[in-house]
Amino acid sequence: MIEEYQIKYKGVEVIPVVRVEKTKAQKTGVGRIFKPVRDRKKCAKCKTCLILCPENAVKLDKGEFVFDYDVCNGCGICAKECPAKAITMERDLHGS
Repeated sequence: MIEEYQIKYKGVEVIPVVRVEKTKAQKTGVGRIFKPVRDRKKCAKCKTCLILCPENAVKLDKGEFVFDYDVCNGCGICAKECPAKAITMERDLHGS
């Protein structure tokens, strides 16, 4: 399982120590102003977003990266660090 998350990020091997699921009480997406949206055509599936997300809001589901908007706080780290520029931050009118 740990190999699934092995990537090189800016020349350094990165392996997350723990990926913990949040409970319903720990959902942090409430009040978010922007949300990440992934362009599937541009995505290189490099796992950078999955590794760097501080809220564990990026999931791998049947080979596709999806955002869990219940826990995404809209920080934009995934969009800023995406090497393929496949993630954009869009206004979230619903705020989870």
